[in-house]
Amino acid sequence: MSQSTRSPAGTAALPPRFGLVFAALMTTMLLAALDQTIVSTALPTIVGELDGVRYLAWVTTAYILAATIAMPVYGRLGDLLGRKPLFIGAIAIFIAGSAIAGAAPDMAWLIAGRAVQGLGGGGLMITSQAIVADLVPPRQRAKYMAPMGAVFGLASVVGPLLGGWFTDHAAWRWAFWINLPLGALALLICVVALRLPRRTGRAAMDPLGIALIAAAVTCTVLVASWGGTEYAWTDPVVLWLAAGGVAAWIALVVVESRVAEPVLPLRIFRNPIFVIATLIGMVAVGVGMFAVVGYMPTYLQMVYGVGATESGLLLIPMVVGITATALLSGQLISRSGRYKVWPIAGTAILGVTAYLMSTLTADTSLVVVCSYLFLVGAGIGTMMQTLVLAVQNAFPLADVGTATSANNFFREIGATLGIAVVGTVFAHRLTDELATRLPVAAGLGDGGSLTPAAVAALPDAVRELVVAAYQQALAPIFGYLVPVFAVGLLLALVLPEKVLSGTNEPEPEPEPAS
Repeated sequence: MSQSTRSPAGTAALPPRFGLVFAALMTTMLLAALDQTIVSTALPTIVGELDGVRYLAWVTTAYILAATIAMPVYGRLGDLLGRKPLFIGAIAIFIAGSAIAGAAPDMAWLIAGRAVQGLGGGGLMITSQAIVADLVPPRQRAKYMAPMGAVFGLASVVGPLLGGWFTDHAAWRWAFWINLPLGALALLICVVALRLPRRTGRAAMDPLGIALIAAAVTCTVLVASWGGTEYAWTDPVVLWLAAGGVAAWIALVVVESRVAEPVLPLRIFRNPIFVIATLIGMVAVGVGMFAVVGYMPTYLQMVYGVGATESGLLLIPMVVGITATALLSGQLISRSGRYKVWPIAGTAILGVTAYLMSTLTADTSLVVVCSYLFLVGAGIGTMMQTLVLAVQNAFPLADVGTATSANNFFREIGATLGIAVVGTVFAHRLTDELATRLPVAAGLGDGGSLTPAAVAALPDAVRELVVAAYQQALAPIFGYLVPVFAVGLLLALVLPEKVLSGTNEPEPEPEPAS
């Protein structure tokens, strides 16, 4: 074996035109991540123009559902058939969905376009990470996975801002049409420049497994999205969905243990690195980032009276934190080949910051709030792609796509459930706080009709009580997350560490004892 292959510093040469290919991968990852959030600020205009307020939630849910369901399918098929054709296909599907959504004459077409987008977007997020694993040895890979992780934090802030800007200064349809030229450019680069190892596997489909994943994910997401909001938790619709979800998950385990080429092989769950890293991602990254991104903008608008755009801009410190620590940790992991310290540091930072955020009051300076948001980003940035890297390093290249997709798949489910739980607790607390602080004659109901503009128009005395109710409803919930991050810290402490290799070549088999 050559010295360069054995080098612990990971000095194996990168493929030709890798920089161009990596730029295309980053572009597609950004587009897929942006489309999870870009419609949020445009939705009021969209539903007004298309007369579809009853289906408002499905504009976002259709994308998330389709993307989550597609993740394990792309991961497994990429391992069996090769990733280039799948990646090109995912870009094409994503572009087609964007065109349908952008030209939608009504809500039915818009939701259909969003679902098609999701089918492509799930492939873009998974396959781009797996392609980096194909092209870059684990030791060097840390430097390239880090900016891919930062893309998710960037998209969570830039998406709503960009959607609002298109709506105000052009047309909401540009939130979808912008994907066409950028996606086409990425598609051209990948067709011309992307060269990947050939796969010798065959297309052994698992239609029943795919159908059960779709049923399990759909029921889980809908229970999380509808429970306590659209329907009471005891409503038959929610109960039947919950029962269907449990049955589908159980059936999925049975089916995947018996088919020849399962879409979600159960053997990956025998790997302790995969199991522990995935659990950390579910409880720490999923809950941590999405709880803050989901509720802090409205908190800033209600408590501090800032506008929608300004509340989005105030999340920039979180993006800076994610980017800075992701890039720093990526560089240091590449030098040392070791990653375990970063999930430990990240969960510890998130736990401390959750406690600090639970002490926020209506008088807390925005500078302090932004410093806490930076710390949230710093904690997430040390972990997001580090955990994916640890999972990829735990498997041979033949299983990298499957492991990567399963890790992302369960993190998405964790994020969905985390947002739902936080939202339910917040809604109940807000109702109780308003009932305690305001007389029924105030006409504010359970707070569901409160908007920043409506609060700003209230008499000063009433507005102060509403702001106090909102603040007391949300801030303590961050304290409830401290035990969640404590669990994440314990998991990080027991996470096995497999030193990153400087080559993608299989490790030599141990010589038999003489």
